[in-house]
Amino acid sequence: MNETIGAVLIGVGVAFDVLGCLGLVRLPDVYNRLQAATKCVTLGTCLILIGVAISAGGASAALTIKSLLCACFIVLTSPVGAHALARGAYRSGVRLCDGSVTDDYAGSETLARYRAGMDAAAADRAREHYDAETETT
Repeated sequence: MNETIGAVLIGVGVAFDVLGCLGLVRLPDVYNRLQAATKCVTLGTCLILIGVAISAGGASAALTIKSLLCACFIVLTSPVGAHALARGAYRSGVRLCDGSVTDDYAGSETLARYRAGMDAAAADRAREHYDAETETT
């Protein structure tokens, strides 16, 4: 029974990994590709590792512990790495694809640049300027 459940989880994990890899090839820009790689591949790899842990069962406690630790490590580090890559790409000027609807990060970057090194009154004026710009768009 455990081997069947493990095999199903491994199969579903491989399917998610394949869909994530397909997203890396088919999606239009670096931000969409990072999303596909992070979500699909993280879920797929964790399902594979959980399937291995269930399949091993009581036969190999060391393998079960190692696979669960690896799954926890992937869940913690993959989103952080993708965020760092996306932020670095954005700050280095990599543009969004033409089909993107909005760029929410642009306003916060502009506001942060206005506030850097300003006193309270200048920061308030920058905030009013930012609010006026966002209302017109």
